[in-house]
Amino acid sequence: MNRTELREQIFQLLFRVEFNTPEEMSEQEELFTTTGDTEFTKTDADYIRDKYEKIAEKLPEIDAAINEKTEGWNTDRMAKVELTIIRLAVYEIKFDETVPTGVAINEAVELAKKFGQDGSPAFVNGVLAKFAQ
Repeated sequence: MNRTELREQIFQLLFRVEFNTPEEMSEQEELFTTTGDTEFTKTDADYIRDKYEKIAEKLPEIDAAINEKTEGWNTDRMAKVELTIIRLAVYEIKFDETVPTGVAINEAVELAKKFGQDGSPAFVNGVLAKFAQ
């Protein structure tokens, strides 16, 4: 899988955080990488799990950063798809030195086009632009 495809898989796994307790997420990781529609190589499955776990570990810090940068919006008010996309991109911008900020934002906008509603790409881009400054 290329990085865009891997990022999409990480997004889909991270989305499950909204519907499962932290205790259930280890089982969700296993189910996601072994029983889903997509067949993963061991390397890809390990990459997805590793990056998901790093993001999940930083979620309180990521959410605090999002809440600090957005005016009139906070993580409690955001749609779950857009919030998950923004969380993934903020992690890449703030904590993953292998992903340039522009790439993280562009990839997030592409995820929003694919999984979000009509206004999602603009919303995601607007929020993430505050992290690029």
